[in-house]
Amino acid sequence: MQKAIPFMQFRGGSSKGLFFLAKDLPSNAEALHKTVLLAMEGTETGDPRQIDGLGGAQPLTSKAAVVGPSEDPAADVDYFFLQVVVGKGRVSTGQTCGNILAAVAPFAIEAGLVSALDPITTVRIKMLNTGGICEVLVQTPSGNVNYAGNASIDGVPGTAAPIICNYLDVAGSTCGALLPTGNAIDQIDGFALTCIDNGMPVVLLRAADFGLQGTESVAELAGNYELKKQIEQIRLQIGPKMNLGDVSTQTVPKMCLIAPPQQGGLINTRMFIPHEVHDAIGVLAAVSVATAALMQGSIAAGIAHLPQSDHGLYSIEHPSGECSVTLDFEVVEGKIEVKKAGVLRTARLLSRGEVYVKKEQD
Repeated sequence: MQKAIPFMQFRGGSSKGLFFLAKDLPSNAEALHKTVLLAMEGTETGDPRQIDGLGGAQPLTSKAAVVGPSEDPAADVDYFFLQVVVGKGRVSTGQTCGNILAAVAPFAIEAGLVSALDPITTVRIKMLNTGGICEVLVQTPSGNVNYAGNASIDGVPGTAAPIICNYLDVAGSTCGALLPTGNAIDQIDGFALTCIDNGMPVVLLRAADFGLQGTESVAELAGNYELKKQIEQIRLQIGPKMNLGDVSTQTVPKMCLIAPPQQGGLINTRMFIPHEVHDAIGVLAAVSVATAALMQGSIAAGIAHLPQSDHGLYSIEHPSGECSVTLDFEVVEGKIEVKKAGVLRTARLLSRGEVYVKKEQD
């Protein structure tokens, strides 16, 4: 009465998800979504507790990756990301996930899709959700994935081996342009905002415009229902202007409140994904925020603490600490052109085996 599907579970960055080989899942989109829902929640109708599935009952731990060989000569493997919308009985695929991506290379090696080298293996990953390619460097001494090391990232306890993710040509990967609306600043309901897509569609808003300091706790913001209502109304209106269409059932664009940095970083953030307040910040969201903060004429002007050098490591502060990104860019006629963005992540294999889904609903 049940069907067994091989899987591995990884922590990737500050997220956690189920990893599948593409050959083990349906190729039909509707059937694929149904299978992932059954694996994660145990039901198609939505269970916020996910008591009958392997999900973690919150967005950061309700993710899945489908990985297989790539037909693109520029890539080694294809990666398709699925975000289970907790308790809603649906899956979102309108964006990718940089945290989960950090574990795609280790998974590809563990699953035999990529042969490991000694001491470093480079895996070029095509992100099917957006079409971009990420070059990922994994430590593989003696041809085995190394998970132990001294690298730390905020939002994750302890340390692990570093994984370097270099995103190539991701500007406008979802919306079609780095500035999806064509403007550095737009106005919605009297609020100024900057829309940006450097791998993740993000809308930046000044926390001060909502009467906030921008340093509020996750719990405080999560309980501010009037604020969340205001932000959602802005999101619904700006979505079509960002070439995203009706975003009422999408998890993009992400909404980000910005404020001056408190710990010597580039900028301080409070991210909504899109309705829940993020404990940290997504990898590609951090890349997009950093790009906007460095951009002339964005709403980050006067808020971001710009470094003296045009190139280097940029720290994006968030409730759990910070996320550092590198940007290789140049300014041409006053406009920023990003060539490559990099982040340091870690990952760990947590389990492997078979997840059982109800066969009669397969």
